[in-house]
Amino acid sequence: MADSEVEEQRTKMAENTKILQIYELQYSDLLLLSSPYHSSSSLQEDERIESITKSILEALGPNGPGLLAVTGVPNSSVLRRALLPLARKLALLNPDHRKRILKDHNLGSDVPLRNPERSVSSFAMQLKYTESKKFMQNNQSQRGDEQSLGSQLDFFCDSIEKEFQDNEFKHLGDSFKELGSCMMELGLRIARICDQEIGGRELEQSLLESCTAKGRLIHYHSALDAQLLRKPANSKGTARNQASSRRNREQRIESRHETSDSNGLCQSNTNLWQQWHYDYGIFTVLTTPMFLLPSNTLETGAQDLCCYSECTSPSGHLYLQIFDPCKNDVFMVNSPPESFIIQVGESADIISQGKLRSTLHSVCRPSKQEDLCREMYVVFLQPAWNKTFSMSGHPTESSMLSEDRKVLVEKEDRVITREIQKIVPPLASRLKEGMTFAEFSRETTKQYYGGSGLQSNR
Repeated sequence: MADSEVEEQRTKMAENTKILQIYELQYSDLLLLSSPYHSSSSLQEDERIESITKSILEALGPNGPGLLAVTGVPNSSVLRRALLPLARKLALLNPDHRKRILKDHNLGSDVPLRNPERSVSSFAMQLKYTESKKFMQNNQSQRGDEQSLGSQLDFFCDSIEKEFQDNEFKHLGDSFKELGSCMMELGLRIARICDQEIGGRELEQSLLESCTAKGRLIHYHSALDAQLLRKPANSKGTARNQASSRRNREQRIESRHETSDSNGLCQSNTNLWQQWHYDYGIFTVLTTPMFLLPSNTLETGAQDLCCYSECTSPSGHLYLQIFDPCKNDVFMVNSPPESFIIQVGESADIISQGKLRSTLHSVCRPSKQEDLCREMYVVFLQPAWNKTFSMSGHPTESSMLSEDRKVLVEKEDRVITREIQKIVPPLASRLKEGMTFAEFSRETTKQYYGGSGLQSNR
């Protein structure tokens, strides 16, 4: 195919990509609605509050996408910009140096970091609810105080701006905890609002009873990162080996260009940063991603693999894609810059008896800019390990279950639906009556990543 034809095909795919602009909830309104004593001064304000609450439940409910964005969180951008660039720097550090830094800041990893072929690097920490609980308690009798979170972060953010350049990893652990605490508060408040509408306090109580959440700082590798990670092994290679490496890289690029459907959506499971899956906790809270591109070009014309700078998303979306069974289609998600995304997990689906819907999602690689990398911070809010699940009163197979699978079967002419069907095990095969969350999570992990699962080779 001629270069002009390839470019024309790519342009057409980009134009046809279906973008989902998710519902935006202002932080001030989140504070207001999650306060148990909030009151309004007028009928107009009552109607506005009712409209926002309805929109939240529509976004997270069975007929919505299962996610929304929270905007206007005070001072959060400073923490986000301090923490996210460290993901790539940690990923590409000398392994011994990285191990020492992670130990100093009480961080671990849940991926094999010594594997140079990995598509992501992930750095994790257990976060305590103590600070988030204080945030909540301080606002119990107040009407939506927008400064509650901001005042708590002011001093810390100022210290980061003044001292961060002295030692780029000096504030790693503190940034991790502070941003994580902020995101835990958002999840708790969303849980409270959902409880008020669903009835009871089971979502919020389930989160608090777990005592901790899991924070994860993730670097999604570019092809250039992969080159850099393989460099020690290739440094003594022959010219023939280097030429072979270039050919393999070109083949990977061509393969990516050919594995998108007419909507520009990623079809091949080899062209995803993260495979299709459901999160199995209650809520997942995500920062909007930060995108990085090489910023320097060497005298030889090659790009400097070590020097990256922030850029806007070249496609105009987050490279997060969801399958919406109500619309029988796949959508690329977009969200306002520096907002937070709240995403429903399967535990919330089960606890709410199907009144909230878990989100089937994946993270797509860009087909045109293979040197783009993606930085993200995620907090997984889960119930206690001994939390017992009951299917009583729950719609039969609610998450990617019978009705959703019927949709996929009917649409088998699309490669994307066949791939999803292969790698996402139905909830009914993983959840049994009376199971604890620990048992459910083990079975889910086994079916996704066990020896017989398609995702086991990731």
